[in-house]
Amino acid sequence: MSIVVTGATGHLGRHVVEQLLEKVPAGQITAVVRDEARAADFAARGVRIAVADYNRPETFDGLFAAGDKVLLISGNEFDKGRVQQHKVVIDAARAAGAALLAYTSAPGSLRAALADDHRATEEVLIASGQPYALLRNGWYHENYTENLAPVLAHDAVVTAAGDGRVSSASRADYAAAAVAVLTGEGHENKTYELGGDEAWGFAEYAAELSKQTGKEIAYNSVPAETLRGILTGAGVPEQFAAVLVDVDGSIARGELVVSSGDLSRLIGRPTTPLADAVTAALKG
Repeated sequence: MSIVVTGATGHLGRHVVEQLLEKVPAGQITAVVRDEARAADFAARGVRIAVADYNRPETFDGLFAAGDKVLLISGNEFDKGRVQQHKVVIDAARAAGAALLAYTSAPGSLRAALADDHRATEEVLIASGQPYALLRNGWYHENYTENLAPVLAHDAVVTAAGDGRVSSASRADYAAAAVAVLTGEGHENKTYELGGDEAWGFAEYAAELSKQTGKEIAYNSVPAETLRGILTGAGVPEQFAAVLVDVDGSIARGELVVSSGDLSRLIGRPTTPLADAVTAALKG
């Protein structure tokens, strides 16, 4: 029996594998990657490395074994048919008799187009008959704190989210939830709505940045089309800019407030405060 993590060298996947190494022997972990060289550090610690690609179904043949627990981390290739990519993994896990397939989805309340592939994948997974766990991850702190350069350059947080609030948490928090499900029992056919303990608004975010930098950082809420122009003018691809603007609309409507408490219950501790993520980013 192995715990198998797809996308294991991605931002979330690395956190998951690192935390699994604290819980189970390395030989019980399989890291699925497209580029074996990027997983050399895991291999050196005894993790089994499997090379496979969502776009090449044959690479998943024989990858899973009966009783495996699988974490399917959603793909990030928005233009390559993510649902079909995910179905490749689901079909392979079901055929092998995997004990559980956990999928990193999006909050059930999210109506942005970004959620469409997640809802469709959930439908495929449930219909497959494969025992599943839906990890409906909310927004990550790092979506903001890893891109502070333009904020600090212009002394302004700019969104089209108005007074909307976000229940974000750190990638490490969401990874801890996945690890809890993969190493625990009784998670079959469960859905978890995951988000940070404290929802925050962008005026508060700007205030926290001001506090920690000693600069006066304003919050400017702008119309959606204005934000789209700002993003594309800064070199953000049109398709991705549209996704970001759409998500801001969801935030404005309250769709990224997650009040279930599922995340802190799964990880057995409070979620990481946004202020801690800001501190880490500024130090980095």
